[in-house]
Amino acid sequence: MAFAELLERAGGGGLFQALQVFTLLLPSILVPPQLLMENFSAAIPGHRCWAHVLDNSSEAPANLTSEALLTISIPPGPNHEPHQCLRFRQPQWQLLDPNATATNWSEAATEPCVDGWVYDHSTFTSTIVSEWDLVCEYQGLKPMGQSIYMAGVLMGSVFWGLLSDRFGRKPVLSWCCLQVALANTSTIFASNFLIYCGLRFLSAFGVAGIIMISVTLVAEWTTTRRRAVTITIVGCSYSLGQMTLGAMAFVLRDWRALQLAMSTPFFAIFLISWWLPESARWLIIMGKPEQALRELKKVSRINGHKEATKSLTVEVLMTSMEEEVASSKARKSVLDLFLVPVLRWRSCSIFSQMISYYGLVLDLQNLGSDIFLLQVLFGAVDLLARATTTFLLSFLGRRMTLASFQTIAGLSILANILVPQDLQTLRVAFAVLGKGCFGISLTSISVYKPELYPTVLRMTADGFLQSAGRLGAVLGPLIRLTRQALPLLAPISYGVIPIVSSLILLLFLPETQGLPLPDTIQDLESQAGLLGGSWAGLWRWGAGVPTAPRQESPRVREMC
Repeated sequence: MAFAELLERAGGGGLFQALQVFTLLLPSILVPPQLLMENFSAAIPGHRCWAHVLDNSSEAPANLTSEALLTISIPPGPNHEPHQCLRFRQPQWQLLDPNATATNWSEAATEPCVDGWVYDHSTFTSTIVSEWDLVCEYQGLKPMGQSIYMAGVLMGSVFWGLLSDRFGRKPVLSWCCLQVALANTSTIFASNFLIYCGLRFLSAFGVAGIIMISVTLVAEWTTTRRRAVTITIVGCSYSLGQMTLGAMAFVLRDWRALQLAMSTPFFAIFLISWWLPESARWLIIMGKPEQALRELKKVSRINGHKEATKSLTVEVLMTSMEEEVASSKARKSVLDLFLVPVLRWRSCSIFSQMISYYGLVLDLQNLGSDIFLLQVLFGAVDLLARATTTFLLSFLGRRMTLASFQTIAGLSILANILVPQDLQTLRVAFAVLGKGCFGISLTSISVYKPELYPTVLRMTADGFLQSAGRLGAVLGPLIRLTRQALPLLAPISYGVIPIVSSLILLLFLPETQGLPLPDTIQDLESQAGLLGGSWAGLWRWGAGVPTAPRQESPRVREMC
């Protein structure tokens, strides 16, 4: 944890940090549109079967209106509207009789839409559903495509987490931006749904890396007292991204145009990202002090700390972090997240927190309201909620903020079970309340996670936990398929999980407010050891008793 002392002297809150946050805001704003794109690009427009008499002008009698032709060509559906998946084999002229009854058409022979469908283009000029006919017997392909995308995010979270702990944060982030730009732009040239899903999978794979590494880079270049503010600013950019998507989708009603507009900026982000310095904390831990020194001096010059550029040397870096470098040489793996006692409950608790959020977000989108307005509303509420997170984290601390708002979110979901379907305003209000609380919770998790894991495992842990969260999104379409048999399964699950995980958090996770980022597992064990042994020590640790910060090393003190 001596790096926090080095960073203070090199400039822990100056022009460099402002430029870094601004640079990482750009991809952070564009990531939510990638995750939520199919709310619009895969929207299901109104549709019906193509019918000869109705849609072939040469066969249509001139004296009949389009409503009359629709009546004799398409049977009524469940809601007494034209059926979306069936048509009459032959025109039912008798239905034009004003005295016709349901018996007149219920006995008529029908058939599937063998000649295709006619779509309503009043809301969207084109979606992947209308382009590739993902309706009726093919309607299961749409949720399958959504699951494939989230599976890409899941797998990418694990892959990039391991890779960035091995090869560094900066090169992985730049590559992910390029991969997203290429894959997303190529999507508009997809000739069929299979190619579309493959390209979306590659895009999702890269999006996972951008989400994780952006927050980690900010956390590792920010001092303890400014960490909550800077990460909250990055979190607010996700809300702006949701609002941006709603506005862009309202203007661009063609899915290819929307896809292109949300993809091409990643090329510029790829070029801009190369100025970002690598994490000096990670470089020192990985035994690359010369490169770490160059990055620290670069930051010092940008922040105007000329004294630090002269006093910082390789010897100072290695002496101040001697213990961290020595302990980091032990082999680390993702299994340490569960095998090391001090990490076990942290991993289990954050695992459940992430699943509850990403599992719920798909269910919140399933509301009967204007899709553009709802997207902007969710983004606006999310922005207001995230903007208050810094104050809440400072006033209540990490644990209490996260546990309180996770519980409120869970209760709002459970309360919605009792609200009748016809009270849409009240249902939307409860849903928005839950979304806002989860916005605060997710921002709190972004601040809390880096403080719970050491530098040598931070990205590996983040990748694993991101994968756990995406698992809820992957399973979301499957859970919704159970609604006919078990209609209460999804809302009860999404309501109970955050409440239970909040209890686990309060019992077993520490309060990290005011503490520097840990660099090794030994740092975490030292924190826990300061609280005493046996069950009394465990209770004090779980109760969030703050630990004394590490004393400043004599060698670092010489830099003053």
